[in-house]
Amino acid sequence: MDRSPPEIAVDIYSIIRDILQVDDPFESVKKASNEAALAVYPELVQRVRDSSDPLLTAVLVAISGNIIDYGANVHIDLAKEISHILTKEAKKMTQEDTRLFNLEHLRASLGSSHELLYIGDNAGEIVFDRVFIETLLQLYPDLRIRYAVRGRPIINDVTLKDAEAVGLDRVCEVVSSGSPAPGAVPALCTEEFQKLLEQSDIIISKGQGNYEALSDSTYPVFYLLRVKCPVIAADIPAEKGSICLLRKYLGK
Repeated sequence: MDRSPPEIAVDIYSIIRDILQVDDPFESVKKASNEAALAVYPELVQRVRDSSDPLLTAVLVAISGNIIDYGANVHIDLAKEISHILTKEAKKMTQEDTRLFNLEHLRASLGSSHELLYIGDNAGEIVFDRVFIETLLQLYPDLRIRYAVRGRPIINDVTLKDAEAVGLDRVCEVVSSGSPAPGAVPALCTEEFQKLLEQSDIIISKGQGNYEALSDSTYPVFYLLRVKCPVIAADIPAEKGSICLLRKYLGK
């Protein structure tokens, strides 16, 4: 009980791999998720281009992709989710308590940062991350962005192979966290990645698994996620289903 859910998942999915004798049981699911997300990529790019606030819209695009999570959801209506977040949620966020959606703090941090570490979550979702990263590079051309993937296949989380499949490696530098868990648990990451956590001016963490892995850390992290379970809802705290852009930096 002293371990986080991503750490426990390492043991669970190791057993599953041994039983199935398959290294990546979710490979076909990840491929289908990437293809479905790439199909809506042009629409997402256009939405950002047409927006009066490209950063806000790109953040909402990135969060809408967080619904692609076969660790929490098995029935996903991607088009419905995108429409909901980019219309109803976008309007709500303009009136929202900044505790749950701190866009202006993110905007200020981006303006003063040189090194950004973006910790990815799931396959499919990475296409939405690509839209966000491309927007960041347009708005902040001097910003160096590294995108972190898992060290090995685990559930439908993004690996180097998945990132390359959607062209993310042509947008920014892709690095491996080394983590075998569905979350960048620092103790399970490579020494090189731990140095990146320490040295980056700003860190963007996608999804619940990375939130569980890093939310008690002292790194300068912004968490982008959709709250999908009562445990995370109680910890934030926020209602289940909420979309969040959180900063829980405790200070080094």
